[in-house]
Amino acid sequence: MSENELGGAAGAPYAGCEYAGGGVRGFGDLETVIMHLVWDRDSPVTVRELFDELRQERVIAYTTVMSTMDNLHRKGWLARAKEGKAYRYTATASREEYSARLMREALAGGGDTEVVLSHFVTQMGGAESEVLREVVRRLADRRPG
Repeated sequence: MSENELGGAAGAPYAGCEYAGGGVRGFGDLETVIMHLVWDRDSPVTVRELFDELRQERVIAYTTVMSTMDNLHRKGWLARAKEGKAYRYTATASREEYSARLMREALAGGGDTEVVLSHFVTQMGGAESEVLREVVRRLADRRPG
């Protein structure tokens, strides 16, 4: 079964994994679901644990979950440690760090940085704009004179 044979509406949340606006850009559909499930946990997770959760929502093969998690490990998004016969997986970056990387990549490939940032800020709501101002203020205060 491929990543596209998830047995649900494309971009729909899976197994309690809710995210706005579809999947995390840069990951395939199943990679997105798995990363969100890993990020939502406070401790390392096995393929079996995620498989048991995912199969409650859809028909999916254990080997599909295993190969997807192995791919995420090879890509550097999941770390793993052997425990008995199984591996326990953890994310190598937080959801927020991943989002920041995507933003940085978009900024780097978007043309004129000032224009891209202007469009980005224009699309923000009031609360997001205030958070941005506070972050910029805090970072400016940290910089040596």
